[in-house]
Amino acid sequence: MVRPLDVRQPRNGSVKLYYLPGACALAGHIVLEWIGAPYETVRMSHDSVHSPEYRARHAGGTVPLLEHGDFTLAENVAILGYLADLHPEAGLLGDGTPRGRAEVMRWLGFLNSDVHKAFLPIFNASLFLREEAMAGELARNASLHIRTLLERLDAQLAGRDWLTGTRSVADPYLLVILRWAVSHDISLHGLSHLMRFARRMEADPGVQAAILAEEGVLA
Repeated sequence: MVRPLDVRQPRNGSVKLYYLPGACALAGHIVLEWIGAPYETVRMSHDSVHSPEYRARHAGGTVPLLEHGDFTLAENVAILGYLADLHPEAGLLGDGTPRGRAEVMRWLGFLNSDVHKAFLPIFNASLFLREEAMAGELARNASLHIRTLLERLDAQLAGRDWLTGTRSVADPYLLVILRWAVSHDISLHGLSHLMRFARRMEADPGVQAAILAEEGVLA
């Protein structure tokens, strides 16, 4: 018999999210708004994530980072799943069935492992190339690949308001991906289902609150 997840909250302290504006931490920030429980945020910079103080919290020196009492958690997928499990009443991990949860995790994994990683040659070509002159071509090829992945996501949204049929932790992550695509001139032309999804998300009060808190402007 499979036991239900233990969602007891750690003692001492509220949830605290460390983020960089424009980073994928926005997904967790939106989920915290949707949940509606008290939380804190800490705005980081490209310098402060490498500080000894932050490295003492998280040796990887990346965001997002979640602190909940004496528990510290990195990695976006883990954070999103943890927040959803802490607040099952929010219904952000599917329809309550194993298959429903698996569908959310399937698309969350796709966004994280396939789509997010496809942006790395655009964000930091030096990870892959020593010849800086080839960085532009690498970024162009990455953009074409990302477009094919977005087409798959667009097809998944046909006839659906949300990526898995019901609102889940995968949806804010998808919005992050779409914002990256727009900011790096990756065409969304013809991807009508994704555009409709983006408009709905950007009209959501929780999404607006998270973006305003991080960036000082609405989407």
